[in-house]
Amino acid sequence: MAQGQTTIEGIYEVCIGVPEAISAIQYWEQFGYRIGNEGSLSASGAQQLYGVNSALRSIRLYHQNANYGLIRLMIWQNPTNQGLGIGSMKVRGNRWTTTFTTEILNILNHVEEARIAGWTIRYTYPLWEPHSQERKTRPFINRISGVRKMLLLQSWMRQVLFQKFGDLLSDEDNHLNSLLHTSPFTHMGMIIQDDSKQTLEFYEQVLGLVRVIDNVEVNYESSLAERAIFDLQPGEKFFVTAFDTPRYSQEKTGGHSCRLYIMRFPSQVNLISGFHAAQPGSLGMCLYTYKVREINYYFDRIKANPVQKFTTISTNEFGEISFSFVTPDGYFWTLL
Repeated sequence: MAQGQTTIEGIYEVCIGVPEAISAIQYWEQFGYRIGNEGSLSASGAQQLYGVNSALRSIRLYHQNANYGLIRLMIWQNPTNQGLGIGSMKVRGNRWTTTFTTEILNILNHVEEARIAGWTIRYTYPLWEPHSQERKTRPFINRISGVRKMLLLQSWMRQVLFQKFGDLLSDEDNHLNSLLHTSPFTHMGMIIQDDSKQTLEFYEQVLGLVRVIDNVEVNYESSLAERAIFDLQPGEKFFVTAFDTPRYSQEKTGGHSCRLYIMRFPSQVNLISGFHAAQPGSLGMCLYTYKVREINYYFDRIKANPVQKFTTISTNEFGEISFSFVTPDGYFWTLL
């Protein structure tokens, strides 16, 4: 079947288990999101698609006109666990969102007010990452380019936020219509541990994504921001691989594609497994979804490969034809 008939788009949704919807909706409205459609599943329906014996109500949130990087709030009648909370990012099973803003210090102001108000919250200061690691720029003489990055962890959300400076800033970045001046999610991240790199091949060979960044090393010594965000210790490192959709990698039309970024830690780094607290039924970030054409084509491909588990094709809470599976690296996904 031709690739154009089996298009896979950028990551469609980040699914977040929340104890109630109102405060979560109010929070995400400040980042430019708005309520879209709502739906529900019986316990038996949720068991069939997500493996969770609990009734489910979901609310999809859209960010302005974006057709990817959406949010699905999942309110389980009986959540299975409290999720990863504000624990370390250096955990197998960890997922997070990355968002661009033009006012990172304003977000920091809100974060510090939330801490004073007693919120359960953890964050890092927005640390500087120069665009050129060679550091040939002369401060106060030459123009400088780079980003500031910060981590924001809450009981039900894991966010990385960044602001661009200098030559990295484009005209479209100045028109973000929300209180906190934030984009849709630019990409989603995951942590794996696989020295062979074989589990990465699933995303390329089975899902048909395109590897646009491959095995770039990030270590304790080279990056202050990543050191703080991922709790790197002296001598520790990880490798970054990023996957895009075939259409976006060819067209490069600008904007954001909602890429998948995978941080691969070597086996000598001691990582605990958090998969049980980061899958459907959990509070917090529990699932990513992809939207595809010809879902039966993907179902047959995935079923024929060594995934950890897969479900039958059924209807999700929004009436969309879907199925779920667990990839060789241990992550739970749903296609629709």
